[in-house]
Amino acid sequence: MRLTNLSPPSLVHEVFDRAPQALAVIDPVADQLLGVNAAACQMLGGDADALARLPFSHRLGASLPLWVSFTDEALTRSPAWSDDLVVLDLKRQPRHVEVQAQALGEGRLLLTLVDRQKAEQRRARADLRRQHRRGQVGWERVEQVFERIERQNQLILGAAGEGIYGLDAEGRTTFVNPAAERILGWSTQDMVGHDAHLLFHHTRSNGCHFPVQQCPIHASFSDGQVHRVDDEVFWHKNGEAIPVEYTSTPIFEMGRLVGAVVLFRDISERKRAEQQLRDALAEVESLKQRLELENQYLQEEIKAEINHREIVGESAALAHLVRQIALVAPTDANVLISGESGTGKELIARAIHAGGTRSSRPLIRVNCAAIPRDLFESEFFGHVKGAFTGAVKDRTGRFELSDGGTLFLDEVGEIPLELQGKLLRVLQEQQFERVGDNRTRQVDVRVIAATNRELREMVEAGTFREDLYFRLNVFPIASVPLRERIEDVPLLARHFLIRACQKFNKPGVRIPPAQLELLKRYPWPGNIRELENVIERQVIVAQGRLLAFDDLDPTAGDEVPGQSGTEYAPPPQRSLEAAEPELMTESEFVIRQRENALSALRACGGKVSGEGGAAERLGVKPTTLRSRLKAWAIIPRDFRVP
Repeated sequence: MRLTNLSPPSLVHEVFDRAPQALAVIDPVADQLLGVNAAACQMLGGDADALARLPFSHRLGASLPLWVSFTDEALTRSPAWSDDLVVLDLKRQPRHVEVQAQALGEGRLLLTLVDRQKAEQRRARADLRRQHRRGQVGWERVEQVFERIERQNQLILGAAGEGIYGLDAEGRTTFVNPAAERILGWSTQDMVGHDAHLLFHHTRSNGCHFPVQQCPIHASFSDGQVHRVDDEVFWHKNGEAIPVEYTSTPIFEMGRLVGAVVLFRDISERKRAEQQLRDALAEVESLKQRLELENQYLQEEIKAEINHREIVGESAALAHLVRQIALVAPTDANVLISGESGTGKELIARAIHAGGTRSSRPLIRVNCAAIPRDLFESEFFGHVKGAFTGAVKDRTGRFELSDGGTLFLDEVGEIPLELQGKLLRVLQEQQFERVGDNRTRQVDVRVIAATNRELREMVEAGTFREDLYFRLNVFPIASVPLRERIEDVPLLARHFLIRACQKFNKPGVRIPPAQLELLKRYPWPGNIRELENVIERQVIVAQGRLLAFDDLDPTAGDEVPGQSGTEYAPPPQRSLEAAEPELMTESEFVIRQRENALSALRACGGKVSGEGGAAERLGVKPTTLRSRLKAWAIIPRDFRVP
């Protein structure tokens, strides 16, 4: 090492470097470490450059005031000596030192540092050797050494809360304090004279064998160093693993290693606290993910603009449906909604959820037809990290997301048969496990299922479990197809027209009464969804303010709407004479009444009452006709001749 800013002769330089004592040159006023020799570098745990980069006061810690007083004394009355000072090594570990300071001039000090702990060990060994040479000690047996340690420290061993035991150089236990007996469950008679490693330190926490050659406690016998370990296990007499931290300190007798004393502490409570903290953090992360997913579902609901108030219609079939919703919504009963595609099964499910006690929690929708077969279980129940290839983190399943709320299983008939048993268990017990996890989770979920398939036929065919069918079918609701509530078509058409005009920024567009009649005669195989699509499409292509649906074929299965324009042709008239011999259903009779009323309004130019009015021509009271026109959403003034 070279002394900074000093130019001593080479001999002095060599003496400084090779001195067995730790030497350092400091400038206390400038707070600089000017130079250190090899022994000082070893004591402070770093090389000269690393030590010189920081101010000298950085090495003093809480003893800085004592150092200030000491260096002041050394500068005024050199040499100075102290044995109550502390320096910190590069790892910030304190070393109690004995310091002698000699002034060098120009405000510099030469410090000689002696590690007090090592000095005391050297003195003790020297004293033992001296006594042995004088014949005062003799060759004591190793057992007598530990007996003396135990006897001299009996009060400390009995009062200590930590476990303490001694080992000879062969690893046999020589003494045990009461705390060690209590923690390990082994008595003094069980332990003394036996190999402690084989007795309670033979296996790692993961169940693997712990070779004695790798044991830090036994390492103290060979290297003479203190070994500290903060995360291992000792094994209780009953076979229970006890997490411990311990320190193994070697014991010297006349300069040779004769064994070690081990002090250990049961850290079970600390481990439990750490695990509780980890569990709490995991729960916070899980709740965070759950809130993010719930927020995503809520955003989807807002974007979809769907709610139970949009169940539109005044037909008897719809009124019956609304009554069913009102009956089942306040309960927690499972509901099975069946019906053709496009009849509004999801709208019914949302209405049930909104009318119940769970409305403050989200409705989680699962489209069972869109989930790959291999991912059904993960989608429903979630998975833990590493459960399968691609599971890079924990994932919350739909049932867990629905806890406290409602889970809507759309197209429930598409669930694989092998998963139906697990779904049944959740419905019955409200319990499940994530994929790859052994922890059973408890949930409180209401299930609403929907299907456009005949589940009863699937049960008979063996593709759907009968017990699951009965568990879902607690309260069945049939979603009525649009052709069975044809009188609701005008109301639905106007409802979708308002939404489409807002959506496509086309205000003022309307549907003439004659075109409403065309919509009513169409069979609507795609139900309400098809009606909504037809309205939106016609609003997009409309060149004027009136929509026309002249190309809708009442006998076709699919609609082929034509272009809309400002002009529209009246619907083709049906032959009354040809229809009279035929039997008519109630729906057909209502349609015939509407057609008669429309014909009368056209003939009368929109006049309802009075001489020559539509009521007189039809042979009904004006109030009766007005009531029917209102129910059919027909506005008489639309038929007035300009």
